[in-house]
Amino acid sequence: MIMQTASFSGLIKAIFYMIAFYYIFRFLAKLFLPVLVKKVVDKAGENFQRQQQQYTQQQQNNSWQKTRTNDEVIIDTANAKKPRETKKVGDYVDYEEID
Repeated sequence: MIMQTASFSGLIKAIFYMIAFYYIFRFLAKLFLPVLVKKVVDKAGENFQRQQQQYTQQQQNNSWQKTRTNDEVIIDTANAKKPRETKKVGDYVDYEEID
């Protein structure tokens, strides 16, 4: 087995490769990131529109079903006029500081 030793030129090469990789990555991100973000936003918009259409179709189907059936809704307003009583937990005690 041959053991390699670290050298100053090897360190400089490694630092150069890291810096080059960093700048190449930044350059490619500036090119492709806006395209990817636009696709994601468009896809989310399409999903939202599809969900809205499904929701409106369900609402229309429900309204058609409600008009076909003659169900009556009776609201009892006798209990609604009574005010709610608040529970009394205890007496209020006012404290004073003593000097």
